[in-house]
Amino acid sequence: MTKSLSRNALLDEADGYVTARLAGHWFALPISAVHEVFLLSRITTVPQSPPGIIGVLNLRGRIVTALDTRQILGFPRAEKAPTMAIGIERQNELFGLAVDEMGDVLTSVPSEREPAPMNLDRRWREIVTGVQRSDKHLVLIVAVDRLFDGVTSLVSA
Repeated sequence: MTKSLSRNALLDEADGYVTARLAGHWFALPISAVHEVFLLSRITTVPQSPPGIIGVLNLRGRIVTALDTRQILGFPRAEKAPTMAIGIERQNELFGLAVDEMGDVLTSVPSEREPAPMNLDRRWREIVTGVQRSDKHLVLIVAVDRLFDGVTSLVSA
């Protein structure tokens, strides 16, 4: 009986994350920050938009700004155009963060997270709050606010 209570207590402390792969790394965003996951289709390019903005699309009547997450983080463009995006709402605007591949939902207990390794690429180190081991790989836990600092500097440049 004590085991199930302990397990329930651990589950109460658990946080959910949406995982995706980008530039060879798996990363996770808190479910609470994710509006939805969607296909990147029917994108309209915006003339003279800053690098990192793929274009805009209509998602059920809402305008979404599609972002090249690789470019925002300073990685080279993907060989093939991204097809999936993670929707994040910031200041009443919806953004689609293009990713290379969508993963699963990760349940993470704070006691199982580790600090970000010192040898982590600088581009990731600036936005990662920690790492979590999954069954298949190491997942970088990303702070959405830090990620969007890069978006803000991109748009204001």
